[in-house]
Amino acid sequence: MCTGGRLSASTRPYGVTTESLSWADSCAWAHLPASRRASPAIYRGIHEKRGRAPERYPDVKVVGRGRELAAVRTWLAAETGRLVLCGGEPGIGKTRLAQELAGHALALGREVVWGHCVETAGAPAFWPWRQVLKAAGTDPDVVLAHDAEVPQDRFRVFDAVAAALDREGLVIVVEDVHWADEASLLVLAHLATHLRTVLLFATFRDPCPAVADLMRSADRIDLHGLSADEVAELVGAGHAATITELTSGNPLFVTEIARAVEDGTWRADQPPRSVRDIVTARLARLSPDARELVRTAALIGRDFDLDLAARASGVPISALDEATTLIDATGHRFVHALTRDAVEAALSPAERRAVHRRIAEAMTGSTRYADVARHWKACGATEEALTWTIRAAQDAVAGLAYEEGVRLYRAAAETRDGNEIQVALGKAAYFAGDLAGCVQAAQRAAELAESPEQSAEAALVLEAAPGAGVNAIATPLCDNALLLDVSRATRARLLAQRSHLAFYRGEQHRLDALSREALELARGDDRALAEALHARQEACPGPAGRAERLGLATEMIDLAHRTHSPRGAMWGSLWRVHALVESGELAAAQEELPALRLACERVGGQVPLWHLGVVTACLAQAQGRFAEAREVGRRAYDRMRVIEREPASGAYFALQCGLSCHLGVTEDGLALARHFHDPPPRFRLMAKLTRAFLLLRAGFRDEALEFYRRCGPVAEWDLPAFFVLPGLVDAVLVTSGLGLADDLGAVLPRLAEFRGEHAAGNGVAYMGPVTLALGRGHLALGEHEQAVTDLTAAVDEASRAGAAAFAAEARWHLAAALRALGRDADAVQRAADRAIRALGMTAFTTTELSSREHEVASLVTEGMTNRQIARRLVISERTAQNHVQHILTKLGFSTRSQIAAWMSTAPSTPADG
Repeated sequence: MCTGGRLSASTRPYGVTTESLSWADSCAWAHLPASRRASPAIYRGIHEKRGRAPERYPDVKVVGRGRELAAVRTWLAAETGRLVLCGGEPGIGKTRLAQELAGHALALGREVVWGHCVETAGAPAFWPWRQVLKAAGTDPDVVLAHDAEVPQDRFRVFDAVAAALDREGLVIVVEDVHWADEASLLVLAHLATHLRTVLLFATFRDPCPAVADLMRSADRIDLHGLSADEVAELVGAGHAATITELTSGNPLFVTEIARAVEDGTWRADQPPRSVRDIVTARLARLSPDARELVRTAALIGRDFDLDLAARASGVPISALDEATTLIDATGHRFVHALTRDAVEAALSPAERRAVHRRIAEAMTGSTRYADVARHWKACGATEEALTWTIRAAQDAVAGLAYEEGVRLYRAAAETRDGNEIQVALGKAAYFAGDLAGCVQAAQRAAELAESPEQSAEAALVLEAAPGAGVNAIATPLCDNALLLDVSRATRARLLAQRSHLAFYRGEQHRLDALSREALELARGDDRALAEALHARQEACPGPAGRAERLGLATEMIDLAHRTHSPRGAMWGSLWRVHALVESGELAAAQEELPALRLACERVGGQVPLWHLGVVTACLAQAQGRFAEAREVGRRAYDRMRVIEREPASGAYFALQCGLSCHLGVTEDGLALARHFHDPPPRFRLMAKLTRAFLLLRAGFRDEALEFYRRCGPVAEWDLPAFFVLPGLVDAVLVTSGLGLADDLGAVLPRLAEFRGEHAAGNGVAYMGPVTLALGRGHLALGEHEQAVTDLTAAVDEASRAGAAAFAAEARWHLAAALRALGRDADAVQRAADRAIRALGMTAFTTTELSSREHEVASLVTEGMTNRQIARRLVISERTAQNHVQHILTKLGFSTRSQIAAWMSTAPSTPADG
C-alpha cells in the first residue's frame, strides 16, 4: 500500500470495465499474498489481451485521510472541471489517494484514465499525455503530430490534446509531475483552463517549483505523516510506538516495516532506518537470477519493459515470480519509486556501468533515443551517447517538446561543442521562449563557425523582435554575415532578416533597399522567397505601398499553393484584407474572410484564429456591427492573451478605440487605458496617443492631458510606419478635445497629406476617412468653411466604403459646421439622427446626459461661457468646465457649437429627469 491502509479479505463490486478503466495503479495490490489477489492485472492492455475485465476492485481501508477523502467525494459529486494538486514526501500516500479517487469515480460510472511521469531522463516527448491519450482510446501519434513554423504553433498540439480529452465527467490522474518535462507541464496548465467538465488530479513530491505556476488555479492537498494512533490502527499496537518513531508516520515506511514483521525480516535490535534498508534485505533473499533481473529492471526505470530487462540480463522472465514484494501485480513496475531507488543503490558503480551497457546494447533499433543515450552515457561510452543524444534532441524538437530539445542539445554541447549543435540549440531555445538561451547559443555558434555558411546560420538563429535586447545582438551578427561569400539564397535570407531588424530599430530609410534586394535574390528558392516576401511587405507601409502589398499578397498566396503551405496562404490573405481595409474597400475585404478562415483553420491553433478574429472584429466595427465586433474582439483577446499578452492587448486596445467613437468607452477599454502594458520602444508614442484618446473619450480630461504631454513636441513625433494615419487621427481628436489649438494646428497639415485615404493600421481597427478627422479638427479651430468641405467629403467617402456609422458621424459634425455658418442643417441633422438610432450609436444619444449636464448643455446653447455658467449655477468655473468637457465626451463632440446644434433637436427630458 502506498498510503496507510490495510487490505481486508472482502471486496466490493466497482463496475470496472475495460472501457472505463485504462489502468488503475495496483500499488496496493503488491502487498497482498498471491493467493489473495483477485484479478490483479487491472491494466487495460492486459485485459484486452486476455479478453476479459476484472469483476471486482479491492476494498482498501484508508487510515488518516478522512478530510482528503471527503474532498474527493465532493469534487466528484460536483461534476465540474478542476485541477487538484496532491503533494507530499515520497511514500506519503499520493498514489493511494489517487486510487481512492479513481475507485469512487468508477463507482459513479465515470471514465478514469492515468498517466505517469518517470524519474529517468529518457522518456519520449509528452510521455504522460501519450499514456493518457492511449488510455482514452486515442492515437497519441495522431494527436501530437504537428509541424511547427513559429513558437505559437505548439498551442495547436495543446488544443488537439484538449479536444481529444474533452469528455464530460472524465477523470485524469497524472502521477509524479515533479518529474514531468516542461512541455508536459504546459499541457497540464492548458487543460486546467480549457476542460470545464474534466477532473485533473496530479501528484507531486514536495517541494516542487515546477508546479508553482499551477497553484493559482488549482485546489491543493498536502499529505502528512500518520499519527501514533493511526499507525497503531494500521499495524496493530504491538510495535506502533517504535514504528512511529522510526518512520515519522510515513505510510509506505510503516507498511513496509509491518510486512517485515510479518515475513520475519524484522529485528527489534536492528530496526531498518529507511525503506532502502528493507528493500536491500529483501533483495538479498532472492536467487541470483531474480536479483539480476530486478537490478536490470531498476536501471531501466520504475516502469520497465519486461522483455528488455530479460534480454539485457539474460535471465528468463519467470525469475520475476520471486520478486512479488518488489514488483507490483502488473509485472513491469516497481511497487514504489523508493523501491527502485533502493535497488539501484545496492549496485556498485562497476555493476551499474556493466548493466547500463547491456541495456544500451539490447536497445539497438529503439526509437527511445534519449533513453538509449542515457544508458550509453552511464556506462561511459561518450561517442555513442553523443550520437543518440543529438538524435533524441532532434526527435524532441520535431515532437514540439522544445524545452526537452534544449536540455538535450546542451547535454550534447557539454560533450562536444560545435556550430551545428549551437545553431540547433538556439532554434530550440527560441521555440521554447528562452530568448536568453537563444542569444547565447547564436553568439556561441558564430564563434564556432568554420565557414561563411555556418556564420550565416548562426546569424539566422535570432529573429527580429519588438524588444531592443535581442536585436542589439542579432544586428551585428547579421551585418558580419552579409560581408561573407554565401549562397544567393542564404544572402536573401540574411537581407530579409536585416530588413526586419531595421523595421524594429526604426531604420525605415533602410527597409526599401534591404527588402528589395532580398526579394530579387530569393527568386528560385521557396524558403528564401517566403522570408523575403515578409520583409518586403513590412517595408511598404501606408497608402504609398498599398498597391505593392496587394501584389505581394497575391505572390505569397501563389507560393503557398505551390508549396502546399497553409501558413503562407494565411499571410497572403491577411495582407490582402489589411490593404483592402486601408483602401476603404470594406465589402471586398469582407469577401476575403472565407479564404482567410479556411487558411487559418488549416494552420490550426490559437494564433491563426486570433489573426482571423482581429480582422473580423475590425471589419464588423468599421461596418457598424458593434455587437459582433465586441463579441469577436473579446473572444480573440481571450484566445491570445494567454499566449502573447502584448500583441493581444495592443490589438484589443485599438479595437476599443475604434468602438469608442460611436459607443463610448467600455469597461475593458478603460481598464486597458489605465493599465496598459509597457510596449516596445518603437510603439511607445502610439501607445501614449491612444491612451490619451481613450481616456478623453471616457471623460478623464486630466489623465488624457497627462498622457498626451508625454508624447513630446509634435515636430519630433516618429510614429510606427503602419500606424501613421491612425496615430495622426488620434492626435487630431485628442488635441481638438483638449483645446490644444497650437498642437492641433501642427498636426492637421501632416494629416492633410493623406486626404482621401482611410485611417486603419494592420487590420486592428478602422477610424474612418481622413477627411472626417480633418473636418473635426478645422471645426474645433473655428475654420468652418474648410470643415464643411472636409466633412462633406467624409460623408461621401464613408458611405462608399460601407462605413455607415462614420458616415452618420460625419453628417452630425457637418450639421454643426453648417449651423456655425448660419446655413440650413436640418436635413443633414435628421439623416444623422436616423442612422445614429438605427445603428445604436449610444455615444450620440440623449440619455447619456444627467440632469445637471442637460442644464449645462442648455446654457451652452444660450452662448454662455464657462464663467457665466458657473455664476448662473453657483458652482466653480473649474466644475463648469468639467461639466462641459463631460458633455463633449459623452456626445462625441469637439466644439460647443456641436452641443448647441444637438440641443436644438434633442428631446427636452434628460436621462434622470
